[in-house]
Amino acid sequence: MAIFSSIIVLLALIGLSNIINRHLPVVPVPLIQIALGIAITLIPSGVHMTLEPELFFILFVAPLLYNDGKHTPRNELWRLRAPIFLLAVGLVFVTVFLIGYAIHFMIPSIPLPSAFGLAALLSPTDAVAVNALAGRVNLPKSLRHLLEGEALMNDASGLVAFKFAMAAALNGTFSLTKASISFVVIATGGLAVGCVLAFLITGLRAVLRRSGLEDPTLHMLIHMLTPFALYLTGEHLGVSGILAAVAGGVVHAVERDEYDKARARNDEMPDHTWPVILYILNGLVFVILGLQIPVVFSTVFDNPAINSLRVTGYACLIFVMLLLLRFLWTYAFSRGGRLFGSEKLSIKILAMTSLSGVRGAITLAGAFSIPLLLIDGNPFPERNVIIFIATAVILLSLLVASTVLPLLASSSDTGNEAKRTEKERQGQLKMMNAAIQAIHQAASKENEAETSAVLAEYERWFRMLELQKPQLAMKRADEGIIDMRIEAFRIEREAARRMLAQDEISKPQFELFEQSLEQLEQMLAGRRSFWPIIMKKLLNSLLEMLSLRKTKSHAQLGQSDREALRRLKLRACDAVIGTFDKQLDEHRSEERSELISHYHFIKEKLQKPRSPKKDGGDADVQRDLHWVAIQAERVEVQSLYERGEINREIANKLRQFIRNREASILEEG
Repeated sequence: MAIFSSIIVLLALIGLSNIINRHLPVVPVPLIQIALGIAITLIPSGVHMTLEPELFFILFVAPLLYNDGKHTPRNELWRLRAPIFLLAVGLVFVTVFLIGYAIHFMIPSIPLPSAFGLAALLSPTDAVAVNALAGRVNLPKSLRHLLEGEALMNDASGLVAFKFAMAAALNGTFSLTKASISFVVIATGGLAVGCVLAFLITGLRAVLRRSGLEDPTLHMLIHMLTPFALYLTGEHLGVSGILAAVAGGVVHAVERDEYDKARARNDEMPDHTWPVILYILNGLVFVILGLQIPVVFSTVFDNPAINSLRVTGYACLIFVMLLLLRFLWTYAFSRGGRLFGSEKLSIKILAMTSLSGVRGAITLAGAFSIPLLLIDGNPFPERNVIIFIATAVILLSLLVASTVLPLLASSSDTGNEAKRTEKERQGQLKMMNAAIQAIHQAASKENEAETSAVLAEYERWFRMLELQKPQLAMKRADEGIIDMRIEAFRIEREAARRMLAQDEISKPQFELFEQSLEQLEQMLAGRRSFWPIIMKKLLNSLLEMLSLRKTKSHAQLGQSDREALRRLKLRACDAVIGTFDKQLDEHRSEERSELISHYHFIKEKLQKPRSPKKDGGDADVQRDLHWVAIQAERVEVQSLYERGEINREIANKLRQFIRNREASILEEG
């Protein structure tokens, strides 16, 4: 029961981290999740979990790297094979020797083999952390692909180097020739095992399909078990399970590309299921990392025999050395050539490459795998210090990259307004296309007329966007028009209060009208007025629960109530139009005209006789289809952001466009 409760708490923390990130976008989700993990351990009855390295690699690293291998562009991996090899293998071993000697020189109490082991743990970048960072920072495409390829490959080289360093620390012997041969065998063997086993699994799925077993649940189960089978088989055969999982992901991507649409239908369920699984696994990695930090830090800060301030300084110095070595290594191999293929390197790109080498949970899991005792029974020298330094470097790499990289990435876009506008337009096109696909999927014989009407509206917006007229296809999402809409709601409320005071409407009718205005405000306001509106909504809900305030729903309204609300909305529209007609603010004349036209359109709809069935079908069914399309747009925007195709600024603009249209549908319906 305790394990189940802990899992529920961890999942809740993952959800909470995304809510916090929505309102504190400057703080990346991984750092929020780490902070929440730390916070929950400080509660006396909170979650306390010991990191089991082997279980961690199987449950988290294998499926995440399998997915990365499946989605990393293969042509980019091949094009960047030389720089990926230089970073994933060359830089790892250079880091092991140079940083290892430096660690031993600074902290002589750490034996040289153990110092090599710590350097080996700090050498690989973490694919999970890199992807989380790339989704937030608008990195250049080639740099993003290089970092993804490096993170896929350098885990194996770093862990192999760590394995031999630990063997030397425990046995006191080391053979460079044996280690080199073993590395080649482990790496190539892992890739070979992953490819062979993945081909066997894809062949099994093909046989099942040909025999008539088209059950999506069965194929989903095979899909979910594949990364674990790849990793465990590789480890059992003594090769790299990590590279086996990566290779299996690449093979699966090739297999999926070769299937035609009819055969790929069985993959729809896994493709819809995997994002949820990956979302949870990614979040758990950082929350669990946060759970370990208080324990790790307490072993150093609570130990009087350890100078905690000096050890912290060593960790900072090691992090700086790692950055400097990565910068110099990249610079050395970019001279006279182009490390990213066709793109010339600047100091800024070199700096971004250096800062993007984020360490993560793999480093910490490896540190926790250091044995407590040597073969002779003595305690492993400075084990707690090694784990502390590894943890501190992880936090420093995340903090520095999250702080400095967005500044470098945003400065590289400065003055390129046309490029940002085009990205925004492309985002709108993809968003609209996702909505159109969702409407097609929701179509049936019963809603044929309504589907045609909604599709016609979306296709009109789509054509406007293709003609480079996004401002005509969607209401602008700038601060000016939103502020005017909020001001218009205030005028509507005043008109409603006057009608209530003159007994032209009842109190329940007024409350229902006010409730609809609050809903519209919540859609339009975004983060700027989120908390005041939410607190007001919670207060209203509390009053209703206490029976101090009861508000009818639209389904409970009679014909007389509906007619009264129609008259109220017409009066409110007149009040808004009259107020804004009198304003002489010339620099906002375009927004004012747009708002007045919007309220004239609402008046025209309200003044027309309402019939359940028109040329476009049932209005309520149309509105339901609009909600389906809007949800598809939201999902597409989040997907574009997570893939790094748009930055946070463009994502927020697209979300505001969606909120504007959502409010218009609700207001006009």
